[in-house]
Amino acid sequence: MARALLPEDLWLLVAAHLPTHRPSPKGGRPRIDDRAALTGILFVLKTGIPWEYLPRELGCGSGMTCWRRLHEWMLAGVWQRIHEAILRRLREHDQIMWDRACVDAASVPAPAGGEHTGRNPTDRGKLGSKHHLLVDERGLPLVAQMSGAQVHDSRFLIPLVESIPAVKGLAGRARQRPGKLHADRAYASRAHRAWLRSRGIAARIARYGVESRERLGRWRWVVERTLGWLHRFRRLRIRYERRADIHQAFLSLACSLICWRYVERFC
Repeated sequence: MARALLPEDLWLLVAAHLPTHRPSPKGGRPRIDDRAALTGILFVLKTGIPWEYLPRELGCGSGMTCWRRLHEWMLAGVWQRIHEAILRRLREHDQIMWDRACVDAASVPAPAGGEHTGRNPTDRGKLGSKHHLLVDERGLPLVAQMSGAQVHDSRFLIPLVESIPAVKGLAGRARQRPGKLHADRAYASRAHRAWLRSRGIAARIARYGVESRERLGRWRWVVERTLGWLHRFRRLRIRYERRADIHQAFLSLACSLICWRYVERFC
């Protein structure tokens, strides 16, 4: 049997964070059900098809309806709340490994251009974007952001660490900072090491001519694996959206789906 795009337990978690909709007193066409619209959004995220080709047989309405719902929920902050709710569920079962965190980035083509795109120096100057990711010790995505492909990885180390949500779920304060942060040579700088130390985070950043390739990849392979998981969602493998906020919404939703796999396995 085909795997469900939106399992019942995941839908119950998502539904608790969706804004309520009041019908218009003027009447009009009935609003597509939220669950059906979310199913259509997930179908586009996983398959990468254009919105206008969304099959009507799915019962999700038109592609433009699903696009508007994606945009509406993005403006309401739904995708970030869902991600944090899933992280809270994992935290309740002590399944976020805060001892170590890893950061890395990967470029994707963006042939349509748009916001937060730039000439990729590693792809013959073609237009592209870059996904910046911070994960825990097992590769659980905690923060994901995007930029133009020309932006150096190191410029996003501090924004990523500062964007880690404070996750509740166990007795005591909400946890927000990892014990150590692993990164490759692209992030090497004295300023970054000093900034991390000032916040109680041990810097494990590779230094030129010191760390070997084997030692470098001992802990960092998990973030590269998670970037690979993200780019299995075909809507993220190639950026089709000219608007950066829509692509960021897809990126946040994909992180939530990866986190949900951890819930199904460990909780």
